[in-house]
Amino acid sequence: MNILENNAAQNPDEFYASLKEKLEATHDFPEDYLFKFIITNDEAKLTEIYRVFDQIKFTLTTKESKNGKYTAISINAFVLDAEQVITIYKQVGKIEGVIML
Repeated sequence: MNILENNAAQNPDEFYASLKEKLEATHDFPEDYLFKFIITNDEAKLTEIYRVFDQIKFTLTTKESKNGKYTAISINAFVLDAEQVITIYKQVGKIEGVIML
């Protein structure tokens, strides 16, 4: 379990309220927001992540690990507000085996 998931699992309402406050304090929405994930080198998981960003303008870069087991994904997406960032994290968090950074 990653840090984001671990904190959200302990008290999801408090965690996401705190995250929303931090996002609103440090970002000037609407803007491009950088999401970073790590997945096992599995095309199906990448496709699931694509689906989360389906209706959003984004650019994606991937980098495979040295041993080829994992793929790091960076998605620069245009988001309207902190609530949209949180919604995306929640949706990606439902995908098994994704590490959110």
